[in-house]
Amino acid sequence: MTTRELTLPTAELHLHIEGTLEPELILELAARNGIALPFPTLELLSAQYEFKDLQSFLNLYYANMAVLITEADFADMTRAYLGRAQAAGVRHAEIMFDPQAHLARGVELTTAVDGIVAALASSEAEFGISTGLIAAFLRDESEDSALEVLEALLSMGAPIIGIGLDSAEVGNPPSKFVRLFERARAAGLRLVAHAGEEGPPSYVVEALDLLGVERIDHGIRSVEDPALVRRLVAEQVPLTVCPLSNVRLRAVDTLAEHPLPRMIEAGMNVSVNSDDPAYFGGYLGTNFEALETEFAWGASVARTLAGNSIRSSFASDSRKSELLAELDSWSAAQG
Repeated sequence: MTTRELTLPTAELHLHIEGTLEPELILELAARNGIALPFPTLELLSAQYEFKDLQSFLNLYYANMAVLITEADFADMTRAYLGRAQAAGVRHAEIMFDPQAHLARGVELTTAVDGIVAALASSEAEFGISTGLIAAFLRDESEDSALEVLEALLSMGAPIIGIGLDSAEVGNPPSKFVRLFERARAAGLRLVAHAGEEGPPSYVVEALDLLGVERIDHGIRSVEDPALVRRLVAEQVPLTVCPLSNVRLRAVDTLAEHPLPRMIEAGMNVSVNSDDPAYFGGYLGTNFEALETEFAWGASVARTLAGNSIRSSFASDSRKSELLAELDSWSAAQG
């Protein structure tokens, strides 16, 4: 029996809601909204899901967003993720969305936010999943654009808990967004950023020192810098690692070569997440199963990773205590 069969209770901290759009739902929403897709059948669309790098993924990712038009579309997408997350044992999810990508398509900010929030409002009652919403800004767009959108989110009272930084990393260092993160900090928001996926370890340092982030999304290239590894261990900076995503985007060639085992052994504060699961081969449970198979990990490693995810979340102290107690019960059931 694998650890996943016993439904390991965990938190998911690195999840892009637009990256949960399954091909079947894309086609359904396209038909609902009268949108002609470049790949109009399930077979043709599914054939596009082989990526040579981050940019090749992003091209399809943004193209598929064209089907998201109404609040109902955003709500249906979010609810579909929550159902899959529940089945994978997710008990708390901090979900990123890309407001700039929707504004660029002519979709009102309120449409995207209200649609997602409508599904999240009942997520705990319906799925047993507590949630938080993070606005992720596109690093290949300007800082002024990001600041404008952040101000709009704050003015409308959008129920976001924090901001992040995503999209094309190479050539777009964290230092480009210092004012954005200063403004978010002043507004009392939590701070995270993608760094060290395709970009160098220095991007992780910049995210910590210039942006003041509390959590690094990805961070796998940190292992290339021994001094940075020592710092991350000493400060226990959370790193939200996405193994299947890293393989599908060729950040690592194979799962066997993934640095996650070395990161765990070094004492880094790592968790497992699914990133854009509709595109990268699976949701959180599939990531755990692949790791357990590849590295012959048992319940103790799974417990460490799940515990890291819960403690590294932005959930309330009482919710963290509740989930850690669930994790203790899960561990006891392992025998």
